[in-house]
Amino acid sequence: MPEAVIAGVGMHKCGRHPGKSFSVMAAEAAVRALDDAGMNFGDIQAVYASHVMQGASAGQAVCQHLGMTGIPVTNVENACASGSTAVRQAFIDVTYGVYESVLVVGFEKMRQGVIGGIGEENTVSAELGLNVMPALYALKANEHMHRYGTTREQMAMVAVKNHLNGCYNPNAHFQKELTVEEVLASRLICDPLRLLECCPTSDGAAAAIVCSERRARRHNPGPFVYVAGAALVSEIYGDDPDVTSRAAKIAYEMAGLGPAEIDLAEVHDAFSIGEILHYESLGFCAPGEGGRLVETGRTAINGDIPVNPSGGLQSRGHPLGMTGVAQVCEVAWQLRGQAGRRQVKGPQTGLTHTQGFGGVCAVTILKR
Repeated sequence: MPEAVIAGVGMHKCGRHPGKSFSVMAAEAAVRALDDAGMNFGDIQAVYASHVMQGASAGQAVCQHLGMTGIPVTNVENACASGSTAVRQAFIDVTYGVYESVLVVGFEKMRQGVIGGIGEENTVSAELGLNVMPALYALKANEHMHRYGTTREQMAMVAVKNHLNGCYNPNAHFQKELTVEEVLASRLICDPLRLLECCPTSDGAAAAIVCSERRARRHNPGPFVYVAGAALVSEIYGDDPDVTSRAAKIAYEMAGLGPAEIDLAEVHDAFSIGEILHYESLGFCAPGEGGRLVETGRTAINGDIPVNPSGGLQSRGHPLGMTGVAQVCEVAWQLRGQAGRRQVKGPQTGLTHTQGFGGVCAVTILKR
């Protein structure tokens, strides 16, 4: 079977862009990815467009800016894992020879305010407020603090680290350093989470070209980044082990790698406690040790397992349909040594992770 490679990546800066439509932002990201791959849109055989709130046929609206070539355009919605889901589908298509060149483009224009109101109305979860994301993560934070002694300061350190990383990312929504004291003094959103521990609601777009190596080399001599594994899971009714652990196990087995062999990771840090939980679920440390992992600096850019060198969702931003694709862009730049001041030293492997409302989780592993 052919190996799937990331032949090109491109992004549109996250932030507030009231003068731009989602289709224009997405088309700009797609053109940058095509340029990076040395390809034209006419070389693309299929498109996956990931978004959550952009309405019907949004992917077709993007392609109207690129050229209506008659190829299949599939719109993908899978909550915060939409982009990762689209990347996985492109990987499957290329690996099994359905297509040789696929464009994945993720995009979103977000409303201001809290991320909430997700899921079915008039359900028990909705009535209890469990479809409001800060509330859901606040419950997780309080449980982890009670069970393992994780501190507010350790959670604040996630925000501090990621905002520092975002200062080096020209595509980040926020590019300002923070201190632990500033994070803890910011407005309380849902105890114990503070405003500066929550991701912004951003506009943005990202794109990746997934190709067979043979097709990619027609346009670009490389070197390329290879997709080594891509897993997508959802919750099991009843007594369910952590969805991230299950997705990671599948992706590690596909890639023939373990957690100790991952050189950097982009993980779902919509709220500070999320990153700490994902350290543990991805196998970077033992259960209960996530707070200590960030406190010791091991997840900083110069640490032994850098996490979210892009600034993550906290600093880069979290346009829902874009996030999983943006993570792939960041890992590709890192593995190619093109990440500038946020460059991790000599990485050979990278992992991306997204987790969305409704119990969906995706883990993708890339390698040089």
